[in-house]
Amino acid sequence: MKKVLITGGSGFLGKNLAIKLKKKYKVYISGRNIDLNNDVENETGCLSIPLDVSNIESVKDAFNLVKPDIVIHSAANKYVGSCEKNSLSCIDTNVLGSQNIARIAIDKKVKSVIGISTDKATPPVNNTYGLTKSIMERMFCNLSNDKTNFACVRFGNIAWSTGSVFPIWQKMILKKNIIESTGPNMRRYFFSVDEASDLVIKTLDNIKVFNGKIVATKMKSSEIKKILEIWCKEYKTSWKRIKKREGDSEDEYLIGNSELQFSREIIINNFHYIVIDYKKPLPKSKQFKKVLSTKNAKKLNNKEILKLIKY
Repeated sequence: MKKVLITGGSGFLGKNLAIKLKKKYKVYISGRNIDLNNDVENETGCLSIPLDVSNIESVKDAFNLVKPDIVIHSAANKYVGSCEKNSLSCIDTNVLGSQNIARIAIDKKVKSVIGISTDKATPPVNNTYGLTKSIMERMFCNLSNDKTNFACVRFGNIAWSTGSVFPIWQKMILKKNIIESTGPNMRRYFFSVDEASDLVIKTLDNIKVFNGKIVATKMKSSEIKKILEIWCKEYKTSWKRIKKREGDSEDEYLIGNSELQFSREIIINNFHYIVIDYKKPLPKSKQFKKVLSTKNAKKLNNKEILKLIKY
């Protein structure tokens, strides 16, 4: 049975991936927090190991122990505000950590590596977190080869994932019974954890097609204010606006203007993928004609928002 190593496996996405992948693979979850690792091991039935991606010796130890065929790299500093204030730590984990994973994966002849990225990496990039993820995307795509296949998946906000707004709002309600929002008029993509996991698995299943590329799928967006109103009605609470966070923007992009010439849509088994391949500019007839952003994306309806909230 092939082995899968998930970095950052104690997060919400990591847990969901582990449960889905263990039907086909022997899955190892990893992270710096031993207590969280143990909790996820008990929850998923997958083995856990300590791993600090920013320490190359720790990465070597993990790879020597597991001998993975596949690596799903989801370990990251994900909080936009924290990454602005603690940019050195953000770079250590998101850039150096990704570099360490890539180097050892190539050295150990790992078959496939998938990096978990974000719409905040799409140009124009407005914050340190997005910049570090953009570097990871370029690094992985540039390093792809026939022996070690690299690809990245680009997501919006995964509902209830580590660093997303929903668990933050939940904590605010428990503490103050009011939600403090830094950007009620901002628009954001939202994606369920099952949708996110399924895209990772589909990318893995088609890794030869996606080798050296960034993979996404069209997501729906919503104005934060609309989600807040539905949330407050459902949970009988209230919200107020507070000072905007450094690094936040009104909209997020799935395909930026400078990426149009490299981006196309393909269909595999009736599923629509957005594929970005920086190595191959496309003829205009095959390119996306306009940027994809939360402003022009299809909008989540009330029923869809409620389903995300009550996951």
